[in-house]
Amino acid sequence: MRVIGMRATMAYPTLLALGALDAAGYSVIAPVLPQIAARTGVGPAVIGLLVAAFPLGIVVGFPLAGRAVRRRGTREVLLGSLGFLAVGSLGFAIGSELSVFFLARFVMGIGSGGLWIAITFSTLERWPGQEYLCMSRIFAAYSVGGILGPALGAIGGIRGPFLAYLTLIVAVTPLTLLLLPPDSPIAFRTDQSVLGMRRFWAASAGVLFAYLALGLSEGVLPLHFAAGFDQRGLGLLYMAMSVAVAFAAGAAARYAPRLMVVLSTVLVSVGLGFAAATPAPSYWIVALLVAGVGIGIGTTGSTGVLLETVPPDRIVTAIIVWSEIGIAGYLVGPLVGGAMTQTLGFSALALIPIVAGAATVGTLAWAGRGPWTTT
Repeated sequence: MRVIGMRATMAYPTLLALGALDAAGYSVIAPVLPQIAARTGVGPAVIGLLVAAFPLGIVVGFPLAGRAVRRRGTREVLLGSLGFLAVGSLGFAIGSELSVFFLARFVMGIGSGGLWIAITFSTLERWPGQEYLCMSRIFAAYSVGGILGPALGAIGGIRGPFLAYLTLIVAVTPLTLLLLPPDSPIAFRTDQSVLGMRRFWAASAGVLFAYLALGLSEGVLPLHFAAGFDQRGLGLLYMAMSVAVAFAAGAAARYAPRLMVVLSTVLVSVGLGFAAATPAPSYWIVALLVAGVGIGIGTTGSTGVLLETVPPDRIVTAIIVWSEIGIAGYLVGPLVGGAMTQTLGFSALALIPIVAGAATVGTLAWAGRGPWTTT
């Protein structure tokens, strides 16, 4: 009985730790990208493809994990996802060719997708009635992991950061096994009718914008910032940004979700646009902090819109599709940003958040007119 009680008490901190570990897997590569580009001799377009391999794997991992948690419960999905992350990290630690890096990053993405789905459903199931508050803390934990990732990336070289990340995976796996009690398949049900709700698409537009901004900041801008910072400096720069994301994600739960999404579009457009356009390293820090606040409040705000729209017991389909749309932004950001930079230069990146932000605000306005559903 004492062991069961300890497991119940430690379940939420364990989920927060897993969220931080997952987020570190996103951002560990950012300070390493200039090293990969220099070693392989590729430009921004190919680096953008490499970064996009991770969200592509996440998109594959989401539906696989969604089916698995309904059949086997969340703990087994968490453990299997950690295995995917470990294998992908090992690819960076022992590989030296670009093709190996692509495959390793894709495998890490599958594991990350599984972790997110299992963490989300475990949180929603264990703390009914507190979904928005608990999810805002999960996002804050992800943002703390966004600090850890660049710190690992600052270790130096290509192998070192991913060996350090692999060490953390190995350390957290037995804790997950010991501190998370076995669970049954989730009780939530699928409901495709929620996809006809206007507010669902407003929530999706918000998370798409937030992750598009994250993909631009982590997947393209490091090559720009490498003109003024070495690998350690890049790590510190992205750690500072992640502090802003973490603070904003936690604080945003106190305010109206739709207001947070709109404010996010303004802050991200200003921050990323200025970071891309200016050649001065001292201004990059301020610009990334502004963008980080925008990303944090946008992610939490879009979650709030989703949870206001869809009852928790019907959220399986909604959360999977919403998550896939968000990660599509993280996929499109480095792809489009890398190609645009290759042809027009870094200053052209400022156009992407402006156009995407206008579309996001337009979707929110559309969702606020007339009936809340499209039917």
